Amino acid sequence: MRVELSDTAEKQLAKVPGHIVKKFALWVDLVAVEGRAAARAIPGYRDHVLKGEWRGYRAIRLSAAYRAIYQERQAGTIHLVYVEEVSKHDY
Repeated sequence: MRVELSDTAEKQLAKVPGHIVKKFALWVDLVAVEGRAAARAIPGYRDHVLKGEWRGYRAIRLSAAYRAIYQERQAGTIHLVYVEEVSKHDY
């Protein structure tokens, strides 16, 4: 599975604390190698569906304050996880 980041997410990652970047990088590697199911099986990420303005997206917990918001997409035979934001929890 491929993981892509929006321009916004890339800019936000440059501004978050290093431990958040490391935890996010571990999640990206896990999704890319093992798939979404393996990543969702790790309770610390608390992967969940979003509602309201973010309907159709999912979020993972990177710390008590930080979340990554992503959407699962498919382009032909390519399965993709597209990360929209990595920021403080404000949704």
